[in-house]
Amino acid sequence: MPGAPSTASLIKDLNLEEHPEGGYYALTDSQGERVASPFSEGNQERPLATSIYYLLTRDRPAGLFHMNKSVTYHVLHHGRAEYTLITPGRPPTVARRVLGTDVRAGETRLLVVGTGVWKRSALLAADLAGDEEEEEHAQCLITEVVVPGFDWADHVYMDRAALEALFDGVDGGARLIEEFAAFVGASAPGAAA
Repeated sequence: MPGAPSTASLIKDLNLEEHPEGGYYALTDSQGERVASPFSEGNQERPLATSIYYLLTRDRPAGLFHMNKSVTYHVLHHGRAEYTLITPGRPPTVARRVLGTDVRAGETRLLVVGTGVWKRSALLAADLAGDEEEEEHAQCLITEVVVPGFDWADHVYMDRAALEALFDGVDGGARLIEEFAAFVGASAPGAAA
């Protein structure tokens, strides 16, 4: 992406570290005020909101499917990323949204993901196809705001069994299981999302 800082400088300047779901992140805010979360077991208290920088890069271009019980706002700084969203149901609903600046092409600068939705993000193949000079700038930087604030107890990674259960017996389900299987994993506590 022309004009964007290099990946190395962004990681250094923003104090980013590898995120267990893919990409890089840094906690930018955790509100001191605490509220009972209707999404936690027993309405446990959570920060009013938390936020992180989240960066996808050529070396870490995609995330794993995961679900936050809280509402998550994704606000674009620069670059583009495709979000795949799966809303459980019979059949589940699969939607793909691109965070980017070309609103006429259907891209959006703000993506709100509600509770109970599986999501994953990835750089677009077209953005990864650049030459060597562009290589260092294939990236997408967002701020992610979680309300009520993030807690690992309210987060889960999709595993293969959950993926198969979502699409079992669904028309076209085998094709979607095959497409999404590379982006499922196990829970990885200990970092913000």
